[in-house]
Amino acid sequence: VLQKWVNREISNFDYLIQLNTMAGRTYNDLAQYPVFPWILRDYTSEELDLNNPAVFRDLSKPIGVVNEKNAKTVKEKYENFEDPLGIIDKFHYGTHYSNAAGVMHYLIRVEPFTTLHIQLQSGRFDCADRQFHSIPATWQALMDNPNDVKELIPEFFYFPEFLENQNGFNLGQLQISKEVVNDVVLPKWAHSPEDFIYKHRKALESEYVSAHLHEWIDLIFGYKQRGPAAMEALNVFYYCTYEGAVDLDALTDEKERKALEGMINNFGQTPCQL
Repeated sequence: VLQKWVNREISNFDYLIQLNTMAGRTYNDLAQYPVFPWILRDYTSEELDLNNPAVFRDLSKPIGVVNEKNAKTVKEKYENFEDPLGIIDKFHYGTHYSNAAGVMHYLIRVEPFTTLHIQLQSGRFDCADRQFHSIPATWQALMDNPNDVKELIPEFFYFPEFLENQNGFNLGQLQISKEVVNDVVLPKWAHSPEDFIYKHRKALESEYVSAHLHEWIDLIFGYKQRGPAAMEALNVFYYCTYEGAVDLDALTDEKERKALEGMINNFGQTPCQL
């Protein structure tokens, strides 16, 4: 697969899907859903210029520190963390770039994810301000908040329907602006959900991304996923998210086991290291 990708026989999209599959990610498990990168950082211009490197996100950094300002906070948190019991290793992020709640967050307008979201929120929609209502606002929140580290899902590159409230769900209204949450607000450069998907996919297959995609793959699937390289890249997550970090079969206490399983399912899981 690597050779095919290098020879440009398969697209960046196909390569990412194949890596996700090899690392145990699947559409059949929300806790291990395929993970895709944020690739752009320009969601405000009238036109999207894919020949300008400045419109792309820095793929060599975890999403939590793409904004330089957050790097200091993240570093300090890591350095000052101390577990008195010595069980929990130091980590940069207590949340994860891919988890079940995050998948439902993006796909809330489409079944069966709508129903799953409502079940997760004890029978109703979460408050409107926390819904996925705008792509520019979601990006801005990532830049402002080092605790929000959600990457994307593959649907952002081929499935315009998830951006539309075709079922007419009542998703509430935003507290401050009183704006009703309906279809997802798109970047200025996208004239429709289809146009957004078309341009976003074009961005994914652009020369810039083709030249830098491996840097992101190192963080998610490769050598910067754990160990000293991860520490240096500010890419260490809560210990439970890593494969093999906890031996569930060795736990005799049923309650403890259930609690850990719940944590692993909800917190997110780092893909198997390739």
